[in-house]
Amino acid sequence: MLTARSLITVQSACIADAPAIAEVAKLSWHNAYTAIIPHMHLEKMIKRRGMAYWRLAIRSRDAVSVLRFDGSIVGYAICGNSRFDPKYQGEIYELYILPEYQGVGLGEFLFEACRHTLDERSMRGLIVWCLAENTQAFGFYKRRGGVRVAARYEALGGAQLEKIAFAWDH
Repeated sequence: MLTARSLITVQSACIADAPAIAEVAKLSWHNAYTAIIPHMHLEKMIKRRGMAYWRLAIRSRDAVSVLRFDGSIVGYAICGNSRFDPKYQGEIYELYILPEYQGVGLGEFLFEACRHTLDERSMRGLIVWCLAENTQAFGFYKRRGGVRVAARYEALGGAQLEKIAFAWDH
């Protein structure tokens, strides 16, 4: 429960954070994608994101940040070089928070931490992709001032799902 005395921090992930990040990913992905991504495909995606995956991600050039609430990891984000559009040099690849901590403004901490990281790397412009059916993410990025700049379809588990790109020029 969020109180006036709750401590919220965002920091770079370390190897010891891998188990907690894997758990946050599993729970938040189930919450976000059940009934959007076909069940078996979603389970395979989550299984590939175990502790070994997170250890490698933390060691990579991408920035993995964790959001701690009263000492416990309740969210994470990954950002780095844009993979799709050279106009936007930075990209947030993932930003997830445990379901019970959503809707109270904690995502803003991770979003701004990513923007700060990309600014420190002198990257101009930011892009993020989300599934159109993920209404929570869609609304979150729109409320952050993201402008819809592209759409495409991706096959996930036999389903054709629309992905929307939101971007910020600075």
